[in-house]
Amino acid sequence: MTGDDASAPVAEATSAPLNPWRLMLPIALLVVVTDQLTKDWAIGSLADGGARHVIWTLQWNLSFNSGMAFSKGQGAGPIIGLLALLVVVLIAVSVRHSNSRTVLVAAGFVMGGALGNLVDRLFRGEGWLHGSVIDFIDFQWFPIFNVADVGVNVGGILFVLWSLFTAKADDPLGTAPKDVSE
Repeated sequence: MTGDDASAPVAEATSAPLNPWRLMLPIALLVVVTDQLTKDWAIGSLADGGARHVIWTLQWNLSFNSGMAFSKGQGAGPIIGLLALLVVVLIAVSVRHSNSRTVLVAAGFVMGGALGNLVDRLFRGEGWLHGSVIDFIDFQWFPIFNVADVGVNVGGILFVLWSLFTAKADDPLGTAPKDVSE
């Protein structure tokens, strides 16, 4: 067996297509479970209404948000919830054939974050999609947020980084970002 023959199985193994669900779903599930457990903790521990200092400007401070980011759109929970569900479906459909680990990890984070907050809208209120999102991470100089919000932002940042540093193979016009390793 020559040196070339020995490397052939490795090349075949690494070029096998990824199963997107085996990467996205565990990440999404981890984000949803962590988000819901921390929100249950926040409700149980911070229900007295007082903020708890952690370190520097970080504090735990229970807040209920019936709107969207930065408390905009208060009372539009059903619309926001349906939009979140639409985003999850669109991401799942869009990346289902992707062979990029970065894209699939990003999709898992965004989907998990959107679903974590959707669970609040579904089950933490009176009526379908009329619940409020539980926020409790408060830096005092930034809007209060939760683990689901972190998931959405981490996923969004990964999507942006991927798009900036990855060349597109099917780009005849040369408009895609170029791979920095070229």
